[in-house]
Amino acid sequence: MSLLSFENLKVSFHQNGALSPAVKGVTFDVCKGETVALVGESGSGKSVTALSSVSLLPDSAVIEGSIKYNGQELCGASEKELRKLRGNAISFIFQEPMTSLNPLHTIEKQLSEILLVHQGQRGTKARARVIELLMQVGIHDPENRLKDYPHQLSGGQRQRVMIAMALANGPDLLIADEPTTALDVTIQAQILTLLRDLQASMGMSMLFITHDLGIVRKLADRVCVMKDGVIVEAGMTKDIFDAPSHPYTKMLLDAETTGHPIEVPQDAEVIAQTDNLRVWFPIQRGFMRRTVGHVKAVNAAQFTVRAGETVGVVGESGSGKTTLALAMMRLIASEGPVVVLGQDIQGWSNKQIRPLRADMQIVFQDPFGSLSPRMNVGEIIAEGLGVHGLGAYASAEAAVNEIMTEVGLDPATRNRYPHEFSGGQRQRIAIARAMVLRPKLLVLDEPTSALDKTVQVQIVKLLRDLQVKHKLAYLFISHDLRVVRALSHKVLVMKRGDVVEAGDAAQIFDAPREPYTQALIAAAFDLDVKEGAGV
Repeated sequence: MSLLSFENLKVSFHQNGALSPAVKGVTFDVCKGETVALVGESGSGKSVTALSSVSLLPDSAVIEGSIKYNGQELCGASEKELRKLRGNAISFIFQEPMTSLNPLHTIEKQLSEILLVHQGQRGTKARARVIELLMQVGIHDPENRLKDYPHQLSGGQRQRVMIAMALANGPDLLIADEPTTALDVTIQAQILTLLRDLQASMGMSMLFITHDLGIVRKLADRVCVMKDGVIVEAGMTKDIFDAPSHPYTKMLLDAETTGHPIEVPQDAEVIAQTDNLRVWFPIQRGFMRRTVGHVKAVNAAQFTVRAGETVGVVGESGSGKTTLALAMMRLIASEGPVVVLGQDIQGWSNKQIRPLRADMQIVFQDPFGSLSPRMNVGEIIAEGLGVHGLGAYASAEAAVNEIMTEVGLDPATRNRYPHEFSGGQRQRIAIARAMVLRPKLLVLDEPTSALDKTVQVQIVKLLRDLQVKHKLAYLFISHDLRVVRALSHKVLVMKRGDVVEAGDAAQIFDAPREPYTQALIAAAFDLDVKEGAGV
């Protein structure tokens, strides 16, 4: 029996005095107790379709057609009627947790508020339920995280909190919009198992929006493939994967990051190295804020990266991967040597280290969040040149045009703003901003995690080409082990601040020694986890 039904759904947006269509006549059902996956590249209309179900689209949207929930027509329904459904019968999990979490409230307060508003729970009963929810979604030591604010959690931990919020009221229908994008492979597997268990115990239905077809194969009963606002193919999951009929579906299924890094000469220059690097954050309690312990974010890490070489850093969210990179960039305080281009820069002042900054650049996970919306692309890319005094206007303009061409962007678009580009294009802009300074060391912090698989393949190829051409040293942080395998010469495996295994990438992936590493690789490559390899 159909729980949610879309019939000839059309969604357009008012733009510059005209209507711009985003969804063009979509029809499909989500039946009780089943999971339907809506897949396609960014901009295909997946999220717009889902958001239209309970009218979460902006006022500029025009919705036509029919959307029914349990036989109740939602198109044209009053705000009062829709409010009864939102968060109760129909619950959402969004891709970017920081858009759903209040930065001014603790995790406990935000989860407790949901329980109070919808179920009337308060006090110790509510706190016990909050702890239970956090444990369900894989938050380690939840009792000590209740008073944390969103900014104190890693990206993956924030995503898990948001999932807990969506599941708090036991909805009949869960609409999950890329809910595992920011999660590492082991937690992703836990969340998918959790969602399957909830379906079995509650009879919950799910509309799952994703660009990761590996997840679809594990989770979905049926699949709808969207392209340019239209469903181009739909059917049972097994049928779609075994015998896709539409060329677009075949292209999505074929998009897989492959290949191996180019071999690095033994005498290649050492670009950066550290030994026994430590980052401990004090835990302070009481009125006098006395230090009663430490969070050992990075504990005794060591590695060396040479020109043309990639060191991959893998591990679960909160394992210390990004903290290690920020310490190497001297963006946070640490103990232990930080040697860059033969100089130990630990203890240097900001003034001393500034000339070296051009040689040490970073590309962040979320390109949209790291690109100023008030500056056009040309200004964003050229900003570093001005800061480091590396060129007058004419030479800077030429450098921007050159690097935009090199990363696959049209220099003619240099006067556009970040919101006018796709996710993959924004990531190329972020790479261009770093590369225009011609650095020796490039830190890549989850640069492909939020991208479609087809775009991910393109970015990996771009990074490989840039590395070979410029002999770049990469410190590559990722929870996507397939990408790490394709790019990395060496790998560090981190767990709760410790490097539990390190070595050549081939050895790590083909014959991992540590049970934790075995579990990560098993989750990433759909293998059976060896006995005792739990995380």
